[in-house]
Formats: sequence, C-alpha cells, structure tokens
Amino acid sequence: MSTTQGALEPPLGETGNTAATQRKQQAPRSNGSARLGTPRQRRTIIALTPAVVYLAIRLVGLLVLAWLSAVHDESLLDNLNAWDGQWYTEIAAHGYDGVNPSMVDGFGNRYPETPLAFFPGYPLLIMAIALIPGVTTLGAAITASLVCGVVAAYGLARLGERLGGSRRVGLLLVVLFAAAPMSVVLSMAYSEALFCALSIWALIGVVERNWPLAGLCCTAAGLIRPTAAALIGVVGLAAVIAIVQRRDSWRPWLAVLLAPLGMLVYIGWVGVQTGKPGGYFELQARGWSSAFDGGATTAQFVLEALSEEKSVFETFTVWVVLAALVLLALCVWHRLPWPLVLFAAAVLLLDLGSDGLMYSKVRLMLPAFPLLIPVAIGLSKRRPATAVTSAVLLVFFGSWLGAYSLTAWEYAI
Repeated sequence: MSTTQGALEPPLGETGNTAATQRKQQAPRSNGSARLGTPRQRRTIIALTPAVVYLAIRLVGLLVLAWLSAVHDESLLDNLNAWDGQWYTEIAAHGYDGVNPSMVDGFGNRYPETPLAFFPGYPLLIMAIALIPGVTTLGAAITASLVCGVVAAYGLARLGERLGGSRRVGLLLVVLFAAAPMSVVLSMAYSEALFCALSIWALIGVVERNWPLAGLCCTAAGLIRPTAAALIGVVGLAAVIAIVQRRDSWRPWLAVLLAPLGMLVYIGWVGVQTGKPGGYFELQARGWSSAFDGGATTAQFVLEALSEEKSVFETFTVWVVLAALVLLALCVWHRLPWPLVLFAAAVLLLDLGSDGLMYSKVRLMLPAFPLLIPVAIGLSKRRPATAVTSAVLLVFFGSWLGAYSLTAWEYAI
C-alpha cells in the first residue's frame, strides 16, 4: 500500500469512522477507476492508439486536400491517383503490357519498356485487394496505402518506445511521420506507405536481432522501389557483423541471403526484357533523368532557391532538405543505433545525390523516418501543452504542403 493511500485511512484502533464515512471516502476511488475502465479496456485503448492517431492525422490531410481540390475545381479522387498513382493502378489493372499508351515518361515519350520503371510489389498488393467484390482498382490502391500506413505506425510506436524509453515517444513518432511534409502520398495510390512499413519492420528486426523478419521485409521492399538499395545495404551489413561476431547462430546468414533477393529478381527481369543487364537504370535515366550525380544538381537547386525569386513550394522544398540534414546530425548526436542512422543517411544520399525532378525530393525523403526520432524524444520531454501545440502545427503544415503540391503547383510530386 502506498504512503498516499495509507494517509487516507484511519490509524489502527480509531473507532470514530462510521459506515457512511467509509463509503464517502471510497466513492472517489471507485469513480476514478470507472473512468479509467477495466484493465482489458485500458489494454485495448493502448493497443488501438497508434492506429487511431495515424488515421486521424491522415483524415485531416484528406480534408485539407478535399478543400484545396474544390478551390481549384479538381476531383479529390483524381488527385489521389495523380502522377505515379496512374502508373501503379494501370499496371495493377492491365499488367505492364496493357498500360494506357497515352501515358508517357517525364520527357513526354513512350517506349515499350517505359512501364518497367515502376516496381511490381505495390501493384501486386493492389491486385490482391481488388479481388474483393465491389472494390475498384483505385479503391484497392488507397486502401493498401492506408493499411500499410497503420502497419508502419505500429512499427514506429514500438521503435520509439524502445529507443525513447516511454510510450509517449512512440506515439509522437507516429504523429511526426503521419504529419511529415509530403505525407499526403501515404493516402494516395503511391508505394511510399508500403515501402516505409517494410523498412520500419526490417530495421526493427535488425535492432531486435530478429534476422528472419529483417530479411523477409527487405526482400519484399526490394520489389517496391529502388530506394530499397539503402535498406539492403544496412540489413546486409548488420547481418555480416553478427556473423563475424558469431552471434545468433545461422539466422544472420538467412538475412544476408534474403535481403537482396527481391531487387535482384526484378532488376534481372527488366534486364532480360530490355536485353541489357543495366536496362532498368537506362530507362530511368532516359525517361525521368534519374541518375546519380553526387548531389551537384540538388546543390545548384538549393543555391538558386536561396538567392533568387522562386515559388513558395520551391522555397519550402529547400528548407525541408536543409532541415533533414540537420536532423541527420542530431541522430548522430543522440547516438541512435547505427543501422537507423546509416539507413537515414543512405536514403538522403540516394535522394539528394541524384538529379531528376527537384520537386520530388521531399517525398523521396519520407522513408528516412529515423530523422524524426530525435524530434520525438525532444518533444516528449516538454510540457504536454508544448508537445501538443507543436504536433498540431506540424499536422496542419504537412497537410497543407501536400495538398498545395497536388492542386496549386504545376509539377506536383
């Protein structure tokens, strides 16, 4: 019995308390217990919180997008299926050979191999969900993104609690991820939600030394998008270190074998289809000018945006890029587990180190979720009012930026 509870009870031998007085003293405790619910109800609330928080923030994002879509006399569903989303839903509905011939690459050209620039993992998931009677291809794509986002949220809550030492850190990490700039793609027919979910759980596997989980998630991520190269490198390196240190028996070997499997299969298949071993990378460079240049193009874009008259979207893009670099330094300073820091650094390197469309840089940084961990830890140490106010501001800023990029900015995401 705690000291506080003991102070509320009469000393031994005191006979002045009546039954009515005892009931009066016990009433507040009973009411408080009723408000908290039963232990099972409390466990249920705790279990559902990551999903509820994530979906609530995505709902705010959808409402803002619906508002700006109406302002610009555009369809909400068309915006949710914009740009890359059209490719994914077409591939899911008709296969690579049946994609609408009017769809073209970033330079307005169309070649037989153009659709192969889009990895098959997400379209396959769309196809599976579309098998449900009454579900359209677009409905399946949006459902897939939302479900994968919830899976990612539970991974973030688990990882945040493990690294930050409290459930609050985990929930704040969910908030920051769901409200991140360009998080609108988490509600769209885009592969980001699926890739992020797989990356998060793969890295949980590494941190917790669950090598089969890390390897399987990495294999699947290799079928989603080329950014999986960053994840493959981190999972593979961590597994090799475990092997050298003779830890965890045969399990790290499984991760080494599984990690690159998905990407190798698809890149190899595209090579067969194009007749060139590097066919995938050639069609990316030819169709979307996506090639690694060490960051020269990105640096030029940043310098021009900071010194010349640019649009609101371009200016915000530059500041988000600079903020990401600062957050990477904070990850190092906070001494986060090296696989998380290395993964975030590799994602930034692949994104900022390549040319192509500069306006998509913020979206492509979304998988670098470890950058948000120091922010979540910092907010968890502030007063609740400060943490809530900061979170609300971030939610509305992220919701506006994503909606603005789809409705008011010509080149979108």
